[in-house]
Amino acid sequence: MIANWEKLEKNQGVLTVEVDADQVTSALDKAFKKVQGKINVPGFRKGKVPRQIFEAKYGVEALYQDAIDIILPEAYTAAVKETAIEPIDRPDVEVEQFAKGQVFKFKATVEVKPEVKLGDYKGIEVSKDEVSVSDEEINEELTRLQQRHAELVVVEEGAVENNDIAIIDFDGYVDGEPFEGGKADNYSLEVGSGSFIPGFEEQVIGLNKGEEKDVEVTFPETYHAEHLAGKAATFKVKLHDIKRKNLPALDDEFAKDVSEFETLEEYKQDIVKRLTEKKDQESVQKQEFDVVEKAAANAEVEVPAAMVSSELNHMVQDFENRLKMQGMNLDLYYQFSGQNEEALRAQMSEDAQKRVLNNLVLEAIAEAEGITVSDEELDAELNTMADSYKRSAEELRSILSANGSLDAMKDELKVKKTVKYLVENSKAV
Repeated sequence: MIANWEKLEKNQGVLTVEVDADQVTSALDKAFKKVQGKINVPGFRKGKVPRQIFEAKYGVEALYQDAIDIILPEAYTAAVKETAIEPIDRPDVEVEQFAKGQVFKFKATVEVKPEVKLGDYKGIEVSKDEVSVSDEEINEELTRLQQRHAELVVVEEGAVENNDIAIIDFDGYVDGEPFEGGKADNYSLEVGSGSFIPGFEEQVIGLNKGEEKDVEVTFPETYHAEHLAGKAATFKVKLHDIKRKNLPALDDEFAKDVSEFETLEEYKQDIVKRLTEKKDQESVQKQEFDVVEKAAANAEVEVPAAMVSSELNHMVQDFENRLKMQGMNLDLYYQFSGQNEEALRAQMSEDAQKRVLNNLVLEAIAEAEGITVSDEELDAELNTMADSYKRSAEELRSILSANGSLDAMKDELKVKKTVKYLVENSKAV
C-alpha cells in the first residue's frame, strides 16, 4: 500500500491511497462469498452458484461496491497510521479506481487536529491563596452538625419561627383557578430552607396552630413550568403543627456521639485539619486552572468545530449520566427546565470550546517537553483504582484493555503530568 498526505488550508488535507491488486482480489473473493448465499440461479442450488457463472450472468462489477465496503475501512485506517495524521471527523472519500486485477486508488479529504503554536507557558504568574481556617468556619461546621443531630419536638404553644418545621395544608390559585401541583395536605415545610417559591416561607412565620392565611407570591420568571412563570399566585394555607429542632449542646459528649474523639477540643482540631486539607486542594485546583487558562491564551490555534461538537456530545452524555444517578433523565430535565437539547448544547458550547483549546495546548506542551507516562506510572494508577473498586489491578487492566479505555487513561495521566509541570514552572504571586 502507498499512502501520501498533502496538507491544504487550515486543518484540511488530502490522503491519497493506492492498495495492491492482490488485496483487491481478496476483497472481491470476500464480496462473492457474501452474495453467493443470497442469489438464485436456475440449475444451481441456492448458495452453490460457481463464481464464473455469477460473473458471466451479472458481471464482476456487481461485486465492486461490496468489495469496496470491505477493503476501504481497513485501507483508510492503515493509511492514517502510516502517515501519522490525526483525523477529527469522518473523511470525505472519493474512489478514483477500482477494478479486478488493478490497483485500488482512492483519496480522502480529511480534517485533522490543528497545529498549535505555543506561546509562553513557563514562568506564568499565578496567585497562591493563603490557607487558613477561621473560628467562624469552625462554628459553622459545628452548627451544621448540631442541625443534623437535632431532635424534633412538637411546639405546643407559640408561633412559627425560622428553621421550624411547619406542618401545613396549602391550596394554590392563579387568576382564581387552581393549578396542577399547587395543593398538598400535611406537608412538612422547613421554614427558611428556600425550598418553596420566594416569599412563601417568610409569610408562614408567625402563624399559630390552627390558623389560616392567604399567602401572596409571584412565580419567578425562570420557573420550570412555563404556564406559571411570572404569574401572581395565592395559596390558602392552614397550619396544623409546629416542630422545632432541639439542638444538642456542644460539649465533650456531643463530640463522642458524632466522632471518634473524646473531647470537643480534639474534634475541633480535626475540623481544622479537614478544612485545611480541603482548602489546600481547592487552592491547587485554582492554580492549575489559572496556569492552563493563561498558557492556552498565549497559544495560537484554530479550534475545529468538529472537535467542539464531539466534546459537546461527551458533555451532554456525562450530564445525562449524572441525571440518571439522581433518578432523572434528559427528557424530565427538559420538562422541568423549559429547555431543549439545542438550548442545553448552546449553554455548554463556550465551556466545550475552552476544553478543546486547553487540551490541544496541553498536548502540544507535553510533546514539546517530552512528557510521557511510564508503565510504572500506569501500574501505580491501576493499583490506586484497584483499592477504590476492591478489584485487582490485573482485572482492571484487562477490562480497560478490552473496551479500549487503557490508552485514554494513559492520555489523561499525561495531561495531569503536564498540568503539574506547568504549576511547578510557574511563578507564585
